[in-house]
Amino acid sequence: MRTADIVLVIAVFGASLVEMVEALTLVLAAGTRSWRSALEGTVAALVVLAVLVLGVGVPLVHYVPIDALRVIVGALLLVLGMSWLRKAWLRGSGLKALHDEDQIYADTVAELQSAPKPASGRDSIAFALAFKGVFLEGTEVVLIVISLGASSHRLVLASLSALAAVVLVSVVGAIVARQLSSVPENLIKTVVGVMLCSFGLFWIGEGAGLHWPGSDLAILALVAVFALATAIATRVLRPTVTS
Repeated sequence: MRTADIVLVIAVFGASLVEMVEALTLVLAAGTRSWRSALEGTVAALVVLAVLVLGVGVPLVHYVPIDALRVIVGALLLVLGMSWLRKAWLRGSGLKALHDEDQIYADTVAELQSAPKPASGRDSIAFALAFKGVFLEGTEVVLIVISLGASSHRLVLASLSALAAVVLVSVVGAIVARQLSSVPENLIKTVVGVMLCSFGLFWIGEGAGLHWPGSDLAILALVAVFALATAIATRVLRPTVTS
């Protein structure tokens, strides 16, 4: 497997893992009202997301010139990556609170319990919450899957990486019947942000006609640069909190 493919798999799997953990929290909260409706909402959202990947990703791969696609996709990945890194820097330095899935779950369940339950049939509130949680969190995953997959003509590989994360989170969630609060979200988001930025800059250069030294191995050098920038930014921001 090429270096670019390895980085792609890690980036897509990591992004999908984090987003699906957050979606799982809402699905489990919805399940406290009606498991049937929560599962129906989850399946409906996954079907819509799959259609988006097929409906948008496949045409991009086949009909958009590869150089233009890489510049556009590279810019999108760079923006997404910087957004993830910005949050990771703020959380790592203490300027922003860490994502607390346990608290989100407890608050959501308390809010749901205050709403009246239907006497029978589908629970529309549970269905809507599960659908919204999976769809909204999954939309960013779809953007990453389409961007990385289309620009490198590895849409199937990117889709399988995302699917593997979805299956893993679903299986673990079904076994423990709770949110995966122990997942180190900030660390994963930092790693994924570094990889998205690295891929984004790499594809912008490729699309603009730049021949990177070492070809795909240049991605590793970019990863090192963004990782170093992340370490420096987190360290520089931290004294602001303690002073």
